[in-house]
Amino acid sequence: MNNTDPVSGYQSYDQPPTPGSPARKQATARRVALATCTIADVAAGLLGLWIVLYLLDANQGNPFVEFVHGMADWLSGWAQDIFTMDTESLRVVLNYGLPAVIYLLIGHGIAARLNRA
Repeated sequence: MNNTDPVSGYQSYDQPPTPGSPARKQATARRVALATCTIADVAAGLLGLWIVLYLLDANQGNPFVEFVHGMADWLSGWAQDIFTMDTESLRVVLNYGLPAVIYLLIGHGIAARLNRA
């Protein structure tokens, strides 16, 4: 019972997948899915970081805070002033939080779809 052959249907480890093989296509799809998740996570992270910096009243003159605010404005440009609340902090949380949640849902949804393919 010392059979070292791989189980039928599995690729052996000593041979790389051939171009065009299903294993290679699946590996490519997983890499694209990982990149999609990473981009969505970074976008949502920047938006969430800006919300936290705003709520903690960070120094607006600091270069790092300016960078995060600029990126958050750019990422949420399509959703600016959807909510017009009287409370400024609630307005910032909603107007930057909604795009963060949408980026996460869409990015991870696309990645899940790619992983199933």
